[in-house]
Amino acid sequence: MSTFDSSVEQDAMADDWASALAEAEASQQSGASPTRPEIFPPLSPNGPLTQRDDIDMVLDIPVQLTVELGRTRIPIKHILQLAQGSVIELEALAGEPMDVLVNGFLIAQGEVVVVNDKFGIRLTDIVTPSERMRRLNRFA
Repeated sequence: MSTFDSSVEQDAMADDWASALAEAEASQQSGASPTRPEIFPPLSPNGPLTQRDDIDMVLDIPVQLTVELGRTRIPIKHILQLAQGSVIELEALAGEPMDVLVNGFLIAQGEVVVVNDKFGIRLTDIVTPSERMRRLNRFA
């Protein structure tokens, strides 16, 4: 490629940039906003997302629900001695409410129920959103 060819290409590119800048300047002077490509178009075919659309997007996300009967700390040597029929004493008292955790965060408390030979939990106390936020801020 000759020097002449590359200088012609550079001149053509400079002309393209000059015309693009002139168009942008003309649209700013006329008050029209420059059109920008939409990077993230709305997911809803009827326009922008509503608050209901936002919540619908997360309703099917699976989370881990844990019902905690109690906790205890024991040395490894006691764990190695466990056998079928062994009893591990928990810190929680019988009849005390059980904690219901979602992804490790307390959301409610309840009591054990048995329905058709299956264990379940009846929720007796739901943690309010403000209380959940207060607890989260304690960990932050």
